[in-house]
Amino acid sequence: MSANKGWWAPPEGEDSVSQKFLRKTRESPLVPVGLGGCLAVVAYRIYRLKARGSTKMSIHLIHTRVAAQACAVGAVMLGAVYTMYRDYVKRSAQDPGEK
Repeated sequence: MSANKGWWAPPEGEDSVSQKFLRKTRESPLVPVGLGGCLAVVAYRIYRLKARGSTKMSIHLIHTRVAAQACAVGAVMLGAVYTMYRDYVKRSAQDPGEK
């Protein structure tokens, strides 16, 4: 048993959680943008919860879910466009004589 039971340390050769998050962010930079958009929509809709007026709670929650999903799908689409640009346009610009 370890003397320091309160802290978890990754096995040797593995990244810590923060290093893994930063590496994943570099690999796909729009994932944190999508998460941030979803969190922003949810925070705004929670803020607006008091001022919803006569709107039913279920309708308010449906609108919140749709807006958060729109942010996530938008980030996925931007990520796909960015990946296509990186793979095809940049690569063909770097290697003009290989075609």
